[in-house]
Amino acid sequence: MELGLKDKVAVVTGSSKGIGRAIAEALAREGVHLVINGRNRKELEAAAAEMRDSGASVHSVASDVTDADGAKQPVEEAVRRFGTIHILVNNAGGAGRFGSFDDLTDEEWLEVYKLNLLSAVRATRAVLPHMRKQRWGRIINISSESGVQPDAMMPHYNASKSAVNSLTKSLSKAYGKDGILVNTVSPAFIRTPLLDGLLDETAKSRGVSVEEAEHILLREFRPNILLGRAGQSHETAGICVFLASEQASFITGSNYRVDGGSVASL
Repeated sequence: MELGLKDKVAVVTGSSKGIGRAIAEALAREGVHLVINGRNRKELEAAAAEMRDSGASVHSVASDVTDADGAKQPVEEAVRRFGTIHILVNNAGGAGRFGSFDDLTDEEWLEVYKLNLLSAVRATRAVLPHMRKQRWGRIINISSESGVQPDAMMPHYNASKSAVNSLTKSLSKAYGKDGILVNTVSPAFIRTPLLDGLLDETAKSRGVSVEEAEHILLREFRPNILLGRAGQSHETAGICVFLASEQASFITGSNYRVDGGSVASL
């Protein structure tokens, strides 16, 4: 399938590891020029070097996207180096501290909203003038199963991801006339460094193997995943590449779930 992505320019936030890195690598394989972003400069530069070794055209910008200037910096670098930007993947995100509603502070709520929602708002604001000028753009917001099927725990994260879903729909309605398509991708229980850390902790605390810990967490926290396993980062990347491509030219305002069948609603 010809995706028409060669020589397009993309920014992927939160892309030094995990899902973001897998998305960046998948775009690079299609000939996309990349700016990757993360807070940890050492990890980010190592990721960029490895991608360049595979032939990718990639530059790195270490910045904190919870800061207004930090969210704009990767976009500004893409425009400086390549003259424009075609694709924005708002992947940076996190849950902060896993806690119950009555245990979380106002500051923890605000930090999660700054990371999951405001970073996407600010980066999107930075790309819009360039996408509107060329009348072509793709914005892909990485949300979560938790945005439509929340847990009792981490309500701040769940609510922030619901807000990302709503933001996507609002942007799709506002900018479709400008040739800018905006969609959401919602993974669930993906083997990222965050989940790997949780699996390690569970394995140690319960005296079991990591593989057994995965089954325990699936049984206790994600019993509706029909495939009975955790997903892999590359399994999220594929749909992002498709949504960035010419093949997705009549798709906007949609939420694509990469969750092994976990979400039960229509």
